[in-house]
Amino acid sequence: MPPTSDDRRDSQRVPFKFLVREPALGGSFEEKEGNLAIGGVYFAGGHPPAGARVEVRFIVPGHDVEIEARGEVVRVSRDGEKFGAHIRFTEIPVQSELALARFFQAR
Repeated sequence: MPPTSDDRRDSQRVPFKFLVREPALGGSFEEKEGNLAIGGVYFAGGHPPAGARVEVRFIVPGHDVEIEARGEVVRVSRDGEKFGAHIRFTEIPVQSELALARFFQAR
């Protein structure tokens, strides 16, 4: 997602693939493409998130432990046929935050 003039995030974002599950819908995790930042993720899909919360899982390159985080939908955007979900992490283990910080620092 290209930065916009109203983009308030200071952290770098990188293209990424991750697994997302919407607790409001139940079911299993689905792979999504988008971008990753220290404070959250963005992904596009055919429908907007069903609820205000999502669960995210991914592996940071250079680390072999899967990161699991919970986040809240802070904004939904529309790009043609797709909806963009802008997610801010609300629950992420400290070790996972440190792994993310090291990953972004190394970039």
